[in-house]
Amino acid sequence: MSTGLLAELRQRKLVQWAVAYVAAAFALLQGIDIVAQRFGWPELIERMLIIVFCVGFFVTLLLAWYHGERGAQKVSGTELLLLALLLAIGGALAWKFAPGPLAVMAKPADVTASSIPVADVSAKSVAVLPFSDLSPAHDQEYFSDGMAEEILNALAQVKDIKVAGRTSSFFFKGKNEDLRAIGKTLGVANVLEGSVRKQGDKVRITAQLIQVSDGFHLWSRTYDGDLKDVFELQERIARAITDQLQVVIAGEQKSRLVPVATTSPEAYELYLQATAIFNHRDGARMAEGIAKLEQATRLDPKFARAHARSASLSAIAGAYTEVDQEQTLAAAEREASIAIDLDPTLGEPHAALGTIHDYRREWIAAQVESERAIILDPNDSNAMFWRGLALADAGYLSEGIVAIDRALAIDPLLPNALAWRSFCYFNDGDLVNAKRAVQLAIDQGLIAAERNLALISHAEGRDADAIAQFTRSAQSSFAGFPENAGGILAQGFYGDAKQRAEAVAVIDRYLAGHPKKVSHYAPWALLRLGEPARALEIAQDPQTVNDTLFMFWLWSPQGAAARKLPQFPEFVRKMGLTELWDQRGPPKGCRRVANGDYVCDY
Repeated sequence: MSTGLLAELRQRKLVQWAVAYVAAAFALLQGIDIVAQRFGWPELIERMLIIVFCVGFFVTLLLAWYHGERGAQKVSGTELLLLALLLAIGGALAWKFAPGPLAVMAKPADVTASSIPVADVSAKSVAVLPFSDLSPAHDQEYFSDGMAEEILNALAQVKDIKVAGRTSSFFFKGKNEDLRAIGKTLGVANVLEGSVRKQGDKVRITAQLIQVSDGFHLWSRTYDGDLKDVFELQERIARAITDQLQVVIAGEQKSRLVPVATTSPEAYELYLQATAIFNHRDGARMAEGIAKLEQATRLDPKFARAHARSASLSAIAGAYTEVDQEQTLAAAEREASIAIDLDPTLGEPHAALGTIHDYRREWIAAQVESERAIILDPNDSNAMFWRGLALADAGYLSEGIVAIDRALAIDPLLPNALAWRSFCYFNDGDLVNAKRAVQLAIDQGLIAAERNLALISHAEGRDADAIAQFTRSAQSSFAGFPENAGGILAQGFYGDAKQRAEAVAVIDRYLAGHPKKVSHYAPWALLRLGEPARALEIAQDPQTVNDTLFMFWLWSPQGAAARKLPQFPEFVRKMGLTELWDQRGPPKGCRRVANGDYVCDY
């Protein structure tokens, strides 16, 4: 650098200006960081503000050079105002282009449902909250919940109205939350709430449609009838809502919104009781739920929805209970086929078939059925979520994430979807959203999701927390393993080499017992413990009970070591994925080689 330029820099005091600007910007960013932590701002906003300050730095140097003749800076008030305006515009752009949904929720420690942001709210939108049970013995909660869910499902089929998903609406059960907060959380302009009084065969339903912006009651009405009139009562309530919201109704819905699912009140009650078990994923009562549905279909063999719900419950029973999975899958397939024959318009039996084929590694059939389910019922968040899992299991992880996001768009508080989305956020390096999603899942009782929280704690250098969190997540997950397997595995994941060896020994002892069905936790744990070759060997065994946990990890960055093994193409072939990939095309990052095998280079 020439002495003339150095003299010019000293004369115009550029170094002093630069140092002063950096010091002021640093102090301001420290203050912003404190505010961001208190209000749970996403990291992107802070990153964007840093970019804005960098732009301001160069503008400041230009002003200093321009006004620095003889070291006498004379920046005008107008120019300072223009600089401030530039920074303000940059800040506004940073706020505008910060990502939506989960990205602007509160910090995990302060996460509540009301912290979820929503898009512009349509006037033709409604959330159906669970109805209160006002029966004399207060023992009809399944019935009052069922009435609300049935009305919700009927409204969700109307294209001109947005209806919040069941899980999200039912999150507010028993919570004394302000209606405006509920409306903001669920992205709706109206809320339907009510109560059910059931005594013997008599039913009284009171419903109110409330505008959340001001709490104004658009209408309030009481409906009386017998159990045999229950579908008529639901029809009248659903019709009153669509009339009030001036919804455009087309096709068969002009004559009827709520189909008559069964002519047997007793069968319908059994269906509602089993549905409560299914919705809560109550593993201890799944056999009871299946038995109730069997009784319902004996009372009314043409009750298509009961057959469909039986298929769904039986399809997932093996993941929650110690049942013979082949028997339950066969029963699920039989019930799904009956439901489709009785009512080809139902999406649920196809979703169940997709899950059945996925468990059996019948990959092409799984894709066909899961896609068919969401074509028939695009508003079924559970079917959309299962579609995401079927895609991810088959290697199409990015497409699976899209389906999971769609499920969350329908039902933002769907616990399992939140848990898997959290894992994907983690793999993208987005710890803020990973924390928020997993915390919402845990808040709804999905304790198994704490294994994702453990990943985040480890990434933040808090291994003691990670061990405790994973141990809690494993409380009901390691059936058939030695006692305290969860704690030993946690220490193996986040401890030293000796603890890792002890964790591998736990897996070895489990496998030495030759379980009839190998838990999916065995290959998954070996993958995490640095044993990718053994993980592939065990996972490709057709007796593995469930693929999703292992396969999600395999296709993520966590599975890179396994994908690079020379035996990986053989694994793909033995898993049966080659046929699907030949037909559909390989996942991103994978390619077909000369001998017809596939390799994955990512």
